[in-house]
Amino acid sequence: MFSRIFKPTTVCVAVRSFSSSSRANKKVAVLGASGGIGQPMSLLLKESPLISHLSLYDIVHTPGVAADLSHIETPAKVTGHKGPEELGDALTGCDVVVIPAGVPRKPGMTRQDLFNTNASIVQTLAEASATHCPKAMICIIANPVNSTVPITAEVFKKAGVFDPKRLFGVTTLDIVRANTFIAQAKGLDVSKTSCPVIGGHSGITIVPLVSQCTPKVSFGDEELAKLTKRIQEAGTEVVQAKAGAGSATLSMAFAGARFTFSLLAAMSGKEGVVECGFVESDITEAKYFSTPLLLGPNGLERNLGMGELSDFEKKLVEEALPELKANIKAGEDFAAAN
Repeated sequence: MFSRIFKPTTVCVAVRSFSSSSRANKKVAVLGASGGIGQPMSLLLKESPLISHLSLYDIVHTPGVAADLSHIETPAKVTGHKGPEELGDALTGCDVVVIPAGVPRKPGMTRQDLFNTNASIVQTLAEASATHCPKAMICIIANPVNSTVPITAEVFKKAGVFDPKRLFGVTTLDIVRANTFIAQAKGLDVSKTSCPVIGGHSGITIVPLVSQCTPKVSFGDEELAKLTKRIQEAGTEVVQAKAGAGSATLSMAFAGARFTFSLLAAMSGKEGVVECGFVESDITEAKYFSTPLLLGPNGLERNLGMGELSDFEKKLVEEALPELKANIKAGEDFAAAN
């Protein structure tokens, strides 16, 4: 139902038709740029002709990462910023801020187990963003996204600069996985397979809308239940396969770059750009909910909603809402107490 307008490889081609004034004029910051997600994602972002300045921040190793990337023969200037005293410089003048910072999951951990550590990290980075680039698009990757997005929103509200159209939880990896698993199961061209995923970004809050997949696909009840569970638990699949060596870093870097490319293209005037994202929402009783979003020059242009759901998908949403609302409340409570 909702087609994927862009992929990293196609965005770079598509934007060549834009005027020179819309090309290579965006400063993008990656906060957590030295980590397992941050480094490969920064590499992908360095390829974008829409980025004039790639600003990399982390508490360690950023000068080296920046020096390495700066040798790549693409136009974007790369700067490295290390430690809290350089965070302001990293953020000043930014159009987009992407936040993959935080500790990764390990075997046996849930995203909620990461909450205490990553909540503080995201809060600190959100406070700096609200101070130094209050009008920037903020893209949250740090888990648990169901909680870190509300934390960021509350920080921006306290600073008096919150704009719900400019804050996104990046759930793109769920869509990437759904497209991949469906294409593999049905022998489809994955580049032409598109399945929206709504709800949240962990466990049962992840709701793939297989009934809205393009091209149209059908599964038996048992096969559909197994596919849905695999999409919901795909992050755990990677954590277990890496056996303590990390979580889904490379696929998340790809997904984070895809969302950023789409957002940059929409900001630069490309029309019809649609990506799913976790945003402030009135679609359900949850204050935040991921649905397909039409992106534009000022961020979220229009929430496209859930569309028509199957009975199976309606049940998934019903089961997701209690946990999703609890995750959201945990983030809001943390922000209120800190």
